[in-house]
Amino acid sequence: MDVDVETLVGAGPVAQVQAMDDGVVTSRQLTIATLAAVEREDARLNAVVEILTDEAFDAAAEADERRARGERSPLLGVPTAIKNDADVAGHVTGLGSRAMWTPTPHDGELVSALRRAGAVPMATTTLPELAIFGFTESLAHGITRNPHHLDHTPGGSSGGSAALVAAGAVGVATASDGAGSVRIPAACCGLVGFKPTHGTMPGSGGWYGLSTQGALARKVVDAALYLDALGTFSTSLVEASAEEPSPLRIGVTTSASAALRADRLDPPVKAALAHAADLLAGHGHEVRPVKVPYGRDAKALTVRYLAGIRAKGELVEDPTLLESRTRRIMRLGRPFGPRSIERARAAGERWGDRVLDDLGVDVLLSPVMSSAALEVGSFSRRGGLRTLLSMNAFYPYTAQWNHAGLPAVSMPMGADGPLPLAVQLVGRRHDDATLISLAAQLEQE
Repeated sequence: MDVDVETLVGAGPVAQVQAMDDGVVTSRQLTIATLAAVEREDARLNAVVEILTDEAFDAAAEADERRARGERSPLLGVPTAIKNDADVAGHVTGLGSRAMWTPTPHDGELVSALRRAGAVPMATTTLPELAIFGFTESLAHGITRNPHHLDHTPGGSSGGSAALVAAGAVGVATASDGAGSVRIPAACCGLVGFKPTHGTMPGSGGWYGLSTQGALARKVVDAALYLDALGTFSTSLVEASAEEPSPLRIGVTTSASAALRADRLDPPVKAALAHAADLLAGHGHEVRPVKVPYGRDAKALTVRYLAGIRAKGELVEDPTLLESRTRRIMRLGRPFGPRSIERARAAGERWGDRVLDDLGVDVLLSPVMSSAALEVGSFSRRGGLRTLLSMNAFYPYTAQWNHAGLPAVSMPMGADGPLPLAVQLVGRRHDDATLISLAAQLEQE
């Protein structure tokens, strides 16, 4: 059977694995086509730190050999882009900064898991310095652009990964999320961005437990397959994605967790949220408005966020090469010592355990951000504190769920002109399967 390998490049890991299982394409053939697509799209998006040509061909050859021996695995032979915050042996984990330049000697936990699963590393992808920002612009690598409109950001911090997946240059990419860094790029680029329950994925735990590894893909089932292959979940997420969820109590909220005042929701975002609520109600779910209370326990996330940035910045090779706004933000984290950090972690866990029960819901439905993707450079003239406050006002719907440790997913929901719109679903701790099932139900519409 003939197969269009170029089309298969962006089709996602489920279709790619099926094609390899059927013997209509090899991992090497898929790798060659993906490398070409990554190079082509990077020329207009600036989403790549380094193309991993040698590693890709070596891994593809090994995957084809394993498959020839009869081995089958969810990611065996699948080309995968890797955010440049994960250690890849022999390469610099640059963290979007000029302050790092020594290659790491060993694969990190996430990359080791990817290799065991048979994934093929294609390229390392761009991120803002130290993964701090919700846009991918840095002195180290310049501006990464949104494939839907080059004058707009793909979000951050997993902006390079999101741009490549949305452009169809690769079917899946790694992405970490410490305050929205999976869901914000997914929303900007029209992707499924799944942040699982904290503690379920290798390579997680940064920023004192705020950060977890997640998935960026075009379809829910592709994200589910990636997460199943690497994570530890009590139920198969792929199987859950094919099942109709039982009727759920869904709370619709625009409650924002902003230090000052949240930005006004654009009318298209409001319309997308209302449309998602109507679709879910049409499937028999009990959908009603709720107001999320952000009390002292919820607001303790600031301690973990600022202390985590400070700690990460202290590990770079030359702190004087950090961007000035990064250094300013690091200084904001100096007052927080081990005791305050531990108290903040405990507060986040307490809040995450009770927030949905207190509201009487199983799932929350909310915006991801205040409008579609912003133009590039929107925050470029602002210093450290002003950048943080501006981001907090524009992205006030994501970081609290990192603090709570709960699973959350950004789902595409229409468009505002050429730019995608999205909504966020938030579930109970360790109930990732229900969230995947609900996301798949929404995707069908």
